[in-house]
Order: sequence, then structure tokens, then C-alpha cells
Amino acid sequence: MTDLTRIPAPDGVAAAAQYSHVVMGTGRFVAVSGQLALDEDGKLIGEGAPAAQAHQIFENLRRCLAAASAVQVASLVRPEFLMEIEAFAVLPS
Repeated sequence: MTDLTRIPAPDGVAAAAQYSHVVMGTGRFVAVSGQLALDEDGKLIGEGAPAAQAHQIFENLRRCLAAASAVQVASLVRPEFLMEIEAFAVLPS
């Protein structure tokens, strides 16, 4: 069985009540939970503003990856995916 290391709340990411944001295993295994547009205090960023929400979500993802020492991957994180196609119009190219 693989030993797992859990990081409940990386620096700058609001803690979740029921889960860890990052779980690391042996080798290069890193699992990151789905992220929300919450700041480190758990307050919603960008209500009604998809671009601001995307920025916060991807910043949280970058922080999670950095906490797992996935620094090279973390440096590549950019807000390029949203569920609602209408939101693409507000993202910078």
C-alpha cells in the first residue's frame, strides 16, 4: 500500500471541512481537489464575474500544486478552462 501525504489547506487556500485539497503518494502522484473561487478566508471572489472567478480558481490550483512541490507544473497553470462557453469571451488571450 502506498503511503499518502495529505495537505488539508495549502498556504493561501481556505481549509475545507471534509477533505484535503492535496494528496500526494509515492513517486509523482499528486491529486488535487476541485477548486472554488474562494480566497484564503473562504470568501467568494468575483460574484457574477467569471473571469475573476477563473483567476481565483487557477491561483488556488497553482498554490495546491506548489504545496506538493510540483513547481514546474504550477508555473504552467493559467485560466483556460471554464464550464460555461459564454465565459470564454471574458478571458484574456
